[in-house]
Amino acid sequence: MTFEALRAALAARLPATLDVEPLLPHYGGSPGGLRRAAVLVPLFLKDGAPHLLMTRRAGGLRRHPGQISFPGGLLDSGDADSLAAALREAKEEVGLDPGRVEILGRLSETLVVMTGFRLTPWVASVPYPYPYAAAPLEVEEILHVPLDDLARPGAHRVERREVYGMEQDVHFYTLGKDTIWGATGRVITELLSVWKPG
Repeated sequence: MTFEALRAALAARLPATLDVEPLLPHYGGSPGGLRRAAVLVPLFLKDGAPHLLMTRRAGGLRRHPGQISFPGGLLDSGDADSLAAALREAKEEVGLDPGRVEILGRLSETLVVMTGFRLTPWVASVPYPYPYAAAPLEVEEILHVPLDDLARPGAHRVERREVYGMEQDVHFYTLGKDTIWGATGRVITELLSVWKPG
């Protein structure tokens, strides 16, 4: 699938909006308990193969230390919307100029269970090669993850777990010695459901 074909596939579907009502008792009882966040899901071609640009979060961070994730974070008061937040965070975390980003579409909102974030993922085509630079206090490492590694047989598994009294499907991706999981795993699962090889 080309990135243009992915854009068309994303445009042809309606991304789901998170149903927040059943979640409110677990996150403070009001919609304000679920804070809005956004990530950029950056795709690029390397040696002719599609890759995701991901980060390994710094070990000293209070939230999700050491986890593999997409560039992103909470919406700030200065952000016009979730896309603006995703682009701002990508610039801060990996040095990506928003002017070099081509937005392909949006995936469904998802819940970051442990922190109560209402996460909006934006899929984009980004340049490669490019002088990406990890923000020292936030990003330990920038990763180039081949989509084929995530889609290979045996890379993905789902476990049913109870969190805060809620039953959740938790998606795990094995990537060498690393495991990608949680909300990031759900985002990858939805992306791969849209992405068709060839």
